[in-house]
Amino acid sequence: MSACPCDPSRPYAACCGPLHAGAPAADAQALMRSRYSAYVLGLREYVLATWHPRTRPAELELDPAATRWLGLDVKRHRPDGADAATVEFVARYRVGGGSAVRLHEISRFLREDGRWYYLDGAFPGA
Repeated sequence: MSACPCDPSRPYAACCGPLHAGAPAADAQALMRSRYSAYVLGLREYVLATWHPRTRPAELELDPAATRWLGLDVKRHRPDGADAATVEFVARYRVGGGSAVRLHEISRFLREDGRWYYLDGAFPGA
């Protein structure tokens, strides 16, 4: 793989690849981008490992063959102190031959022991 799923203008090896291999994310936006790429690539264990233990689901099914991710647009990244941040993004995907779906989320992240974790998210207007 050469292009990164979160930003096709960047090489995977210089973008999300190191995070998927275990490097810590520099900030919440980098973690959110790497989680998007993990969904695209079907990296279930990475998605679970970067989910805060307080809100992590017991099970997670990813089917990269059924879901086609179409793109990611980060709307904003706001630090909320030294160890908390908010990232607003829109991810687009299609399941099977269905219509494209637009997932708009405002996500909260926490940093513990030098590593960022996804805490939870809300859908604006929902």
